[in-house]
Amino acid sequence: METTRKPSWLRAKLPAGPGYSAVRKLVDEHKLHTVCQSAQCPNLGECWSRGTATLMILGNICTRSCNFCAVQTGRPTELDLGEPARVAEAVAQMNLRHCVLTSVARDELADGGAGVWAATIRAVRYRNPQTAIEVLVPDFKGKLNDVDTVLEAKPDIYNHNVETVERLQKPVRVQARYDRSRSVLQHAKSRGFTTKTGIMLGLGERPEEIEQTLRDLAGDRVDILTIGQYLQPTPQHLPIDRWVTPEEFQRWKAFGLAIGFGVVESGALVRSSYHADEQSRKYTGEEHLNTQNSLASA
Repeated sequence: METTRKPSWLRAKLPAGPGYSAVRKLVDEHKLHTVCQSAQCPNLGECWSRGTATLMILGNICTRSCNFCAVQTGRPTELDLGEPARVAEAVAQMNLRHCVLTSVARDELADGGAGVWAATIRAVRYRNPQTAIEVLVPDFKGKLNDVDTVLEAKPDIYNHNVETVERLQKPVRVQARYDRSRSVLQHAKSRGFTTKTGIMLGLGERPEEIEQTLRDLAGDRVDILTIGQYLQPTPQHLPIDRWVTPEEFQRWKAFGLAIGFGVVESGALVRSSYHADEQSRKYTGEEHLNTQNSLASA
């Protein structure tokens, strides 16, 4: 399949309208980072027009050098302890019922940034007690005490992406490991949290490897799965191996649901935080999220 031209099913909404302008102004005024911008998300126009954005904490420079990701790589120069309060205020001004927080990897910090993560979750919860909080976290090098620091702040959904099949972890994620990512998700599940993960297709994975990955994650009792098309952010990143058809995405969705996932969002433009509020409602609803919080604090 030719990979130089995007197929017809990969058409994202252009940034425009009052909703988009309001989110842009809010992000700028509060000096916030968003993964929408830093990772060149194709859904930025649609999501910001809906009045939502995925806020990225701990700066916008990542200590890792994943070959699929557009976020800037280097040695971070900032640790902004005022950030949690600003994030909480931004969530309040957007009047979100469901917010998604993510971060760069901060491997140079002793706790990988877990303390700032916990402070941000608590600040958002205090300022927005009715808002469900979903966190998309790094692996904290597999240090479960740092994972626990985040979990003890009681997010509603704990999301960590495995990104690709086991064979492609090293060329795609470089410093990450498949087994380590699974251990983080397993640990969060063992503590009673709703867990979520995502993978990209179009990196050279084989059908049997996709199937095995889904079986592995279902066996880990992951609740929510997202499957999307890999898009090459720059010529320096990994090339696209193939354009995955809508029909194939639907097949993997059906397969995932059949083997035990509660919710599977599968499509070319699906990303971890794309319509995350709808994914949450499909799986849980407010009543179940409250139950999860009770379990997590027990």
